[in-house]
Amino acid sequence: MELTKGLIQQIQAVVINAQSKAIRAVDTERVLMYWQIGKIIFEEEQQGKERADYGKYLIKSISDEFQPQLGTGFSVRQLEMNRQFYRAFPNTNALRSQFSWTHYRTLIRIENQDRRDFYMAEVEKNNWTARQLERQVNSQLFERLLLSNDVQSVLAVAREEKLPANAKEIIKDPMVLEFLGLRREAAYYEKDLETAIITHLQDFILELGNGFSFVARQKRIHIEGDEFFIDLVFYNRLLQCFVIIEIKTTKLTHQDIGQLQMYVNYFDRFEKQDFENPSIGILLCTDKNDAVVKISLPENNNTIIASKYQLYLPTEQQLIDEVKKEIEKLDNEEK
Repeated sequence: MELTKGLIQQIQAVVINAQSKAIRAVDTERVLMYWQIGKIIFEEEQQGKERADYGKYLIKSISDEFQPQLGTGFSVRQLEMNRQFYRAFPNTNALRSQFSWTHYRTLIRIENQDRRDFYMAEVEKNNWTARQLERQVNSQLFERLLLSNDVQSVLAVAREEKLPANAKEIIKDPMVLEFLGLRREAAYYEKDLETAIITHLQDFILELGNGFSFVARQKRIHIEGDEFFIDLVFYNRLLQCFVIIEIKTTKLTHQDIGQLQMYVNYFDRFEKQDFENPSIGILLCTDKNDAVVKISLPENNNTIIASKYQLYLPTEQQLIDEVKKEIEKLDNEEK
């Protein structure tokens, strides 16, 4: 006996609804946990306020105690955000059940109370996702409204964005997975095409040999309070340097190049040892019609000899060819 399409759809709807509720429930508990930790840190700091450096010492000590057991949810930066969270929202009645931690992470960076209240009201009225909130804050919606003669027109543009329909869009946040004790997988928060290309290139580069060792995939880094994820990080023992690879499924932009350079600078400042050479960045932008590779070398490329560079790194054409193979493979599967 075959199941009817209607029956399958009913069960799928129940599963999706349950998943969505479960994910939101987990995030609600996580928000409360961060608030309570922030409260404990803040109140303890107040008791030791005669020591100016006590706050830093306290957070560092808590991180050292809990991070080995419980992960990066107890990093120094995260604990600092917990404290900031409590200071911005000292009353739990002000917390909103429909706001995720990612919402609050954007809100606590807004120092002006009126501005923060405005964005909270807009999130509630329009059911903005955390990404939509961040976009509106970055585009200075509040300031544009103050300067605009046509307030409703500005708001209309902001409110035309669609709501997420899939619970998977929420679980893209790897901190949710960490909170649940689950293993983080790139597939949870990468587009299918991007994931396929990353997987393919990872295997291809390791097959090349040429001194490559795999370091990380979706390497999470913190820069000035923001989280970023680097697609692939390798180490080349022959060049004695890190090789960072970023993949975009859209056309190349100046922002993409700037982001890659930021990643290279981060590794040079925080990961590279004194005896190692400056890091190299490879940016690959692709769509169905074209593929472009940009390689970011150190500004003063004295330590990496050109001939070695050409010998040990894949060429731009090799990278493009491998990406095209993966795109063709996906196209054939779709057909």
